[in-house]
Amino acid sequence: MVLKNREVRRAVAAGAILSAIGAAAAYGVTGMLLDGTGGTSLMLATTVEAARDTAVVSLQTSPRTVALVAACCALATGLIVTGVFTALTAIRYRALNDMAANLDRVLAGERDICLRDMREGELAILASEVDKVIARLNLTVDELQAEKLALSDALADISHQLKTPLTSIAISTELIRDRLAERGDAPEIVERLRLVQRLQGRVEDLVAALLKLARIDAGVIKLVKAPVDARELVRKSFEPLAVAFDIAGVDFETSIHPGAGYEGDLAWSVEALENILKNCMEHTPAGGTVRVRATEDTLACRIRIEDTGPGIDEADLPHVFERFYRGKRADAVESSEVAPVGVGIGLSLAKSLVAAQGGTLTAENARDARGDVTGAVFTLVFFKAIV
Repeated sequence: MVLKNREVRRAVAAGAILSAIGAAAAYGVTGMLLDGTGGTSLMLATTVEAARDTAVVSLQTSPRTVALVAACCALATGLIVTGVFTALTAIRYRALNDMAANLDRVLAGERDICLRDMREGELAILASEVDKVIARLNLTVDELQAEKLALSDALADISHQLKTPLTSIAISTELIRDRLAERGDAPEIVERLRLVQRLQGRVEDLVAALLKLARIDAGVIKLVKAPVDARELVRKSFEPLAVAFDIAGVDFETSIHPGAGYEGDLAWSVEALENILKNCMEHTPAGGTVRVRATEDTLACRIRIEDTGPGIDEADLPHVFERFYRGKRADAVESSEVAPVGVGIGLSLAKSLVAAQGGTLTAENARDARGDVTGAVFTLVFFKAIV
């Protein structure tokens, strides 16, 4: 395991090479010295008790043998030093691996991680500093969570405070309009009250969209993970817009492969797709068509929404999902009862909802064989697995 590290391999190789060089040098130097003295004799004296004599045995060795022994000793010493270095390095890397594993568990969400179980030394200092960083991160996470909860509560209060007066305004406006309609002497005022009601509805939609975006940013939206049938998703997304499509004179076509679907949150997916369909409808002239095609392959479920409008300006393509961004063509569109001028929040909300489910939402222009723009295309991709 430790030899997988390039620096360790270099150090071990250098130690082995130096040991070999040292052994060769010891052999050569020792051989030269012994050759210069003419050899050496080792005298071994033993006492023979039985004969009561002293026997002297003379053992003559060659200079090469002594040099070879010296070389082997030098080589063994070098290899032992290299082995000790390798063992200590292995222990060091094992400690670093344990520290990395602890950090991985911290990143995975665990809190009770102790990095103080090391001995004295630079690793202990490093572990202490890492422990301080983890403690600071845990404290920051707690503070952010508290802020999210506070923001969630504030959003709930704001939603309630906004909905109550808007509902009162709607009821009062409806009563006044009915009374004036019964009298029949103020048709202009009745028409103005209808406009007020439409504007009040738009304000409610805008407030609802802003609150949803704020909840997504705060991370307080609870997304479920369940099978989503693409056919049911398209049906529920189109139902609230059926009357608007009919009034606008825009046709709606679908092509859904049997069994197409993905794992996600049906309710929030409907919210996202509804915003995209509404955007396509608002930018498609009367007589045009909005088409939805859903397919599923080995990798993902893909939902393609295409309209027959003027498409998206090339300069606007990188910004269509930015909040409150309005392109050149959007500024040129006149407001109407069916297609009021938007504020650039629907597509941003749709992208946030899709991303929260692990999917992607992209925009491009559809082109014919000659390269002319034939409309806008939005593609939702929900992957079966995220690597």
